[in-house]
Amino acid sequence: MPHRDACCATSGDETNNEQCGPLILERVPEEEGQGCRTVLSRHFRKYCSCSPQKIKYKVLGFIPILKWLPRYQLRDWLLGDIMSGLIVGILLVPQSIAYSLLAGQDPIYGLYTSFFASIIYTLLGTSKHISVGIFGVLCLLVGQVVDRELVLAGYLSEGGLGSNGNATVEGSNNSMVEACDRSCYAITVGATVTFVAGVYQVLMGIFQVGFVSVYLSDSLLSGFATGASLTILTSQVKYMLGLKIPRPQGWFTLIKTWFSVLANLGNSNLCDLITSLVCLLLLVPTKELNNRFKAKLKTPIPFELFVVIIATLASHFGRFNADYGSAVAGEIPTGFMPPQLPAWSLIPSVALDAFSIAIVGFAITVSLSEMFAKKHGYRVDANQEMFAIGFCNILPSFFRCFTTSAALTKTLVKESTGCQTQVSALVTAAVLLLVLLVIAPLFYSLQKCVLAVIIVVNLRGALRKFAEVASMWQANRVDAAVWLITMATSALINTELGLLVGILVSAFSVLARTQQAQALELGRTFDRDHYDVMSAYRGLHAHPGVAVFRYPAPIYYANQSLFKKSLYRRMGLDPVKEKARRDKFEKKLKRQNAGQESAHKKDGECTASVTLTLDQKSFRSLVLDCSAVLFLDCAGVNALKEMRNDYGELGVTVVLAQCNTVILDALRRGGYFTEEQGGVEGLHFFTIADAVHHLQRALPPNGDCNGTR
Repeated sequence: MPHRDACCATSGDETNNEQCGPLILERVPEEEGQGCRTVLSRHFRKYCSCSPQKIKYKVLGFIPILKWLPRYQLRDWLLGDIMSGLIVGILLVPQSIAYSLLAGQDPIYGLYTSFFASIIYTLLGTSKHISVGIFGVLCLLVGQVVDRELVLAGYLSEGGLGSNGNATVEGSNNSMVEACDRSCYAITVGATVTFVAGVYQVLMGIFQVGFVSVYLSDSLLSGFATGASLTILTSQVKYMLGLKIPRPQGWFTLIKTWFSVLANLGNSNLCDLITSLVCLLLLVPTKELNNRFKAKLKTPIPFELFVVIIATLASHFGRFNADYGSAVAGEIPTGFMPPQLPAWSLIPSVALDAFSIAIVGFAITVSLSEMFAKKHGYRVDANQEMFAIGFCNILPSFFRCFTTSAALTKTLVKESTGCQTQVSALVTAAVLLLVLLVIAPLFYSLQKCVLAVIIVVNLRGALRKFAEVASMWQANRVDAAVWLITMATSALINTELGLLVGILVSAFSVLARTQQAQALELGRTFDRDHYDVMSAYRGLHAHPGVAVFRYPAPIYYANQSLFKKSLYRRMGLDPVKEKARRDKFEKKLKRQNAGQESAHKKDGECTASVTLTLDQKSFRSLVLDCSAVLFLDCAGVNALKEMRNDYGELGVTVVLAQCNTVILDALRRGGYFTEEQGGVEGLHFFTIADAVHHLQRALPPNGDCNGTR
């Protein structure tokens, strides 16, 4: 328990405080039997034991709908869920068809994807508000993999084949090989990527790695989404112009695409160009009106659906495909296809791509679910979200679907239209089911350029981030630099590489901050025992004979040498250089006059105890405030030992102050506290004032050579 002498409790005067003993805190003893075997045994009993209560808890945790559906408030929530489900379903119809184009798939597969994802997330998800389905960035990543594999399989470009009209796809049985046209092979690749990405996400959930989402900062995700949005916009320009050019592969796809577009600009389809301009002129202002009056509108007006209906009718009766060569969606079948297993032979080719897709999908889903949970006052389970989004990919992949995640735009619409629970997602699935069973074939004449315009218009939110760069830079330059580097790499070089570079830049930015930490001199206020940075506040004074410094960073292998250099520079005395200088001086004296060795030796002894100065103030003791040191490793402990020993050889006493228990334990294990130097009580103090008072009492009196200070 803490205690001081009785005088400390009543006196605020510095003179009286100096007569008190130092503050002593008694550590709480650690529990016995905390060995490795005990810890493993406890964890084994916790996770491997079985009881009816635990089975019920696990089932309800894995299928959250069983927990919240019995408590569903029918009168209060049903109307809001139905309204939001209908609105999101209506918006999803044109977007699902459009984003299929981005993923390199036929329109029907986008509808399949949104339908299955809505149902599965309702069963397994923990967020009440997010809308899970197609997401532009993931569609882009899937589309890049699909295009690459199509080229490797012999398909030269969309609508054309290589040397053969079909490719062979290995199914679940090695002896079963089926012929596959371009569309079939594209969805086979997409479904296989989706299956592998889902497996990754489920494995991450099993191993409880949901915490990795905290390492993906907002600036990183925003920069990645903005860079990917530029790539998406670029990929849709060819459809808006009616150009039939293949999607470039490899790095620098944005630059290659623009080069191909500009080179083929003269081959643009006039019908597609005019249609794209008209749709842009209709959608951009109407979407802005929706945003401006969203507070007054109970539900957003589905202008995209109106444009799709009008454009489909115009294309059908105007014979745009037959007379003007405009590319259309084509035949969209009704109903569902029988399930099929992934192409196992493709898994080695897409495994790495699927990993980056899994990370992006999980990060977007968890960040959105946590954001809306915090806004509405409930909690979500990051690991369960990993399971939910994983199964939203694994199970639909058997029904020819591609990768899904939460989507911000549709989630905002869902929240603003009265959503209370994921029952709204079931209503959305019912709307999509109606389209799949009845309405889908009516979109046969829908032009692809209209779908491209819908995709581009929905990128406005991400592209608006460019207007915020200046304010982002003023708020935090490190975060702004992470955003700019991630965005530029994702857009100009490679989308997946942009995510990796963003993660590395974020990690190195944190590491760099520990590398830039500087030792700070502390001073005391005149009326109380409070110490703070002398360069930051007025009215602080240093103690004669005692220097007080703080190091505001952990001390570990990467910055231990920088710690010593910073401390030595700020104190104005490098003990290693000072010792070398004195050794050199003594040798020089011995060489000059070997006959007067004793006199020179006496002078040398005085020289060895010359005044040590810090900003022209003498000192013989150093207090290192460790309150801002979060952790130490072995290199950090050794750095503190070397610093103490180096200064000790010059007659400077070094003590530590305000170490937390983690630091104290690391110092004990590293052998920092030795009995010869007073043990813990002589080398560490719980307050800076106690350390200073202890050192001041130990200072020798003035007068002789040895007492000079």
